[in-house]
Amino acid sequence: MTLPLWVWAAVMGAIAQTGRNATQASLTTALGTVGATQVRFLFGLPFAVLFLLAFRGVTGEAVPALTLPALAWTAMGALAQIAGTALMLVLMKSRSFGVSTAWLKTEPVMVAALGVAFLGDHVTAGMLAAIALAVAGVLILSVKPEGNLGRFFDTGPAVLGLLAGLGFGLAAIGFRGGITALPEGTFLARTLVTLVLSLAIQTGVLLVWLALFDRAALVGSFRVWRSSIMAGALGAFASACWFTGFSLTSAANVRTLALIEVPFALLTSRLFFGQKTSGRQMLGMAVIVAGVAVLLNVQT
Repeated sequence: MTLPLWVWAAVMGAIAQTGRNATQASLTTALGTVGATQVRFLFGLPFAVLFLLAFRGVTGEAVPALTLPALAWTAMGALAQIAGTALMLVLMKSRSFGVSTAWLKTEPVMVAALGVAFLGDHVTAGMLAAIALAVAGVLILSVKPEGNLGRFFDTGPAVLGLLAGLGFGLAAIGFRGGITALPEGTFLARTLVTLVLSLAIQTGVLLVWLALFDRAALVGSFRVWRSSIMAGALGAFASACWFTGFSLTSAANVRTLALIEVPFALLTSRLFFGQKTSGRQMLGMAVIVAGVAVLLNVQT
């Protein structure tokens, strides 16, 4: 079975994003929520520009001209991603790294619905089954250890996780809308232009915010420049992978496959943060993997 390019892009994006999330989570204590949020954008923008310049140098392809719809969609995605990232980092303060990642991954349901409503994406019965199965795995991961069904969710983390997931869902729709609104260029050219535009918007918004309200966090991000650069590089690479997927298939497909990030995150929790993986979490991971397998089966 030959896997489509968007599958490989989504897998690489999940791996890179796991590393970026871990790096950002470690920066939250030193920089605060907004300070750690801006790192992925401010330090990611130069890498995105380098990706575009390298592509231009290798292929000689002209940079696609921006259109007003592409700008509007990308701006929506950029602002939604800022909100989702900030909520994610707040959530990670109250829950373990792996479980926090799981809360965010109710996102594919939202992406599927938003994609149909705003972009006219086609969602098949097989895709819906895969999404349902994968999200069920996420919910298994989120059950409280005492197993009290009446307290299936901790209210605070649940609300934060769902809102963060909605932010990332709107971001996925906005970025796919921005890419498809560009009338010319190969999929990689449109992907990289949209990536640079989104990071430029995000960097500008957060620089103004931090300059006005939290200069210490802005200065602090340069003080811990090694971690900041790592978060920026991983974030830019992960976004390039996601955007590549968005240019080739529906956002729902990409974000459902991205749920393999949850097992990656739990493994990271165990190896780097010393957090144990329970039998319940192992079951949840197995169900997520089964959902991803169903998705790949209906797509190939």
